[in-house]
This record gives sequence, C-alpha cells and structure tokens, in this order.
Amino acid sequence: MSRPARTAHADSPNQSASDEQAAAESAEPEPCPTLLIDIVEDGGDWSVLGSPEALQPMLRRIASFVAKAPAVADRLPSAPSTVEVVIVLSDDGAVAALNEQFRGMAKPTNVLSFPAAQSGPTDLGTDAVSLGDIVLALETVLREAADLGIPPADHLSHLVVHGLLHLLGYDHIEERQAEEMEALETRILAGLDIPDPYAGSEPVTAMAQ
Repeated sequence: MSRPARTAHADSPNQSASDEQAAAESAEPEPCPTLLIDIVEDGGDWSVLGSPEALQPMLRRIASFVAKAPAVADRLPSAPSTVEVVIVLSDDGAVAALNEQFRGMAKPTNVLSFPAAQSGPTDLGTDAVSLGDIVLALETVLREAADLGIPPADHLSHLVVHGLLHLLGYDHIEERQAEEMEALETRILAGLDIPDPYAGSEPVTAMAQ
C-alpha cells in the first residue's frame, strides 16, 4: 500500500515527519476476536509431535496470526467475540472414511475442513462463536513432511493455517483463488518463521480441503 502524501496544516506549518510518525504509532490497533482452539485426539500416535498440552501453545499461536491477518478481518465476528475452532488429531483410516463420506474420495488426505455453517460462524449461545472443525491425518502429515524434506511441525502449521482459511471461506478451486489463498498462507507462515511452502511451484488447485 502506498503511503499518502503529507499535507501541511495551517496551524502547524513546521510539523516534522517524526511528529507524524509518533502520532501514527500512538493510534490504537483494531481489536480482533480471540480464537479458542480445542484439541481432540481421535486416532494416531501424535506424541511424535508432542502431547495435546504441548501442541496447544503452538496451535494457539498459529490461530492468533491468522486472526490478526488484515485480509481475514472482515470474515471474523467483531471483537470482543471469542471464536472457537476444534482441531481433531486423527489418522489416515478415520480421515479416509470422512473423505469418502463427504467428498466421495475413498482415500486419506492431509486435512479436512468442516465449516460450522455455510452462512457463517454459528452462535453457541454464549460469548463463543463456532467457526468449525479441522481434521488432520497423522500418517499423511508425516509422510508429506518427509517427502518435502521439512520439519513435521512446519507442515502441520501450514495445514492448520490452510484449514483455518477454509473455515473462513477461502478456497482454491480456481487458479485466482489458489493464488490469493497461497499468498495469504505464505504471509501468515512468514510471521511464524516458517519458509514459503509454495516456493518454486505453481498454484495448487487440488490440495485437500
């Protein structure tokens, strides 16, 4: 975004750039809703990546970076809402069954996203709003990380970001959508010190949803 040109004020013709910068930095940032992550163990030995208690801080940090991304602000309920996401740590067998049931594909995939409602987040009747569920298949996550030569935790982080963006309405059916979604994923992951997972590749329009 280009920075707007400064204009002189009649009552302060000698206002310095540092004064303007200080004023800008003192502005209150826009509040964003809290993303509450619930972890459910449904299958697989996820201890290779850490216990649910150990994974919780990492997943919360990922969710926080997604929630703070300017591009998703309009897709989240306004603050001070709490947005709940369930992350299911599962295995290839269970995910293959879900993949066949809901997508007609009798095979496991890395991540499946189940939005709470097509019309938007679902009010839970409390201060929390349900965004939906993300289901991950351990064996596929580990296998893909090995094939890509990257740490499993980095690949898991990418898939969680990918799944969260699906819950927020992003998709990659068309190339334009894929480019937008991948660019946003890359920016979020960079904030988490995770390298661009798409570097040197074409937009992925067939990655599992």
